[in-house]
Amino acid sequence: MALASQKGRLIAVIGDEDTCTGFLLGGIGEINKKREPNFLVVDKNTSVPDIEEAFRSFLKREDIAIILIVQNVAEMIRHVIDSHVQPIPAVLEIPSKECPYDANKDSILRRAKGMFSAEDLR
Repeated sequence: MALASQKGRLIAVIGDEDTCTGFLLGGIGEINKKREPNFLVVDKNTSVPDIEEAFRSFLKREDIAIILIVQNVAEMIRHVIDSHVQPIPAVLEIPSKECPYDANKDSILRRAKGMFSAEDLR
């Protein structure tokens, strides 16, 4: 199905409590027919396999178009993020309250920069 004809695609969020709460207050929270939420709150007790499982489940869901993940959590599952090469869902790394955004760590941004030569940017 073409992207233009798809409606009702969601944004998923993986992040700390403050980040998820902010996005949920902004209206992105949804629970699908299988009772699966489109967010994961990561705290000090959340294991890396749990984060990987949530990320992979968001990748498989046809109702999700964008996955927002705080960069410090993305670092924990970098190998999984790097293996995702499909355009949809798009994966965007965002800053968290405690950790500022570092463009050098963003694998999607590095991949995009690799598509252009220095002369393209002039």
